Amino acid sequence: MSCIFNIFQQGGLSLSEPKVGLALGSGGARGFAHIGVIKVLQQEGIPIDMIAGSSMGAMVAAFYGAGSDIERLYKLSRAFKRKYYLDFTIPKMGFISGKRTKELIRVFTYGKNFEELDIPVAVVATDIKTGDKVIFQEGPIAPAVRASISIPGIFIPEKIGKRLLVDGGVVDRVPVSVVKEMGADIIIGVDVAHVKQDMEINSIYDVIMQSLDILQMELVKSREFASDIMIRPRVEKYSSKSFTNVQEIISIGEEAARGKIDQIKQSIATWKESFEDEP
Repeated sequence: MSCIFNIFQQGGLSLSEPKVGLALGSGGARGFAHIGVIKVLQQEGIPIDMIAGSSMGAMVAAFYGAGSDIERLYKLSRAFKRKYYLDFTIPKMGFISGKRTKELIRVFTYGKNFEELDIPVAVVATDIKTGDKVIFQEGPIAPAVRASISIPGIFIPEKIGKRLLVDGGVVDRVPVSVVKEMGADIIIGVDVAHVKQDMEINSIYDVIMQSLDILQMELVKSREFASDIMIRPRVEKYSSKSFTNVQEIISIGEEAARGKIDQIKQSIATWKESFEDEP
């Protein structure tokens, strides 16, 4: 048991429910599949008690944790166009300055700090100087998420304090361990970044994203063993930079989540049984 709960509710002592945590992985536009996963979990009555996210997973986690309901997230995804949030600059450490992106994040998280979110959210970034994994759970949300989505070579790194930060997916593509440290009893990982074989490589973006996916392949296998359930929406046929098939990507996320509902419910039931058996 990771912890013991003594929960008193009106009417007397209540059995504890397991705390369910989501680990939402990186993957660019493919990360819209996370919205579909969250929708199905809600429909099936699966609680979401905490979320950790890397890159696009961090953005979805922050928007959801800030109080954006699923319908609002769906509307946002349909309206998402690169021209609205990409601000190109003269390349030095990246092609995109990220100022528009940070403002978009600030707007859709209502200018909140982590401490003000509806549920605990952790955002993962990478210190490009030291290689450290940096986890944000307090302070302003917008710069933390902006750091987490800073694909190396594409976005200019985000400077926070003395750290120069890039994409959380570099060091932790599906932050399962972070959710565990947050106190989750049952961990659901969502991996949307798969290596697409024979992928057409036409730009520096394609080179960088494919390289990151290849580097993370073996590491993500260990994340699957560390999570209770790993959901893998099959979105590899979609470009991580394309926002033209968002609805299809979300639907694939829904389908992948539905395929794991029985397993999730069984994990919750098994946890409850083991809790009741505790002396």
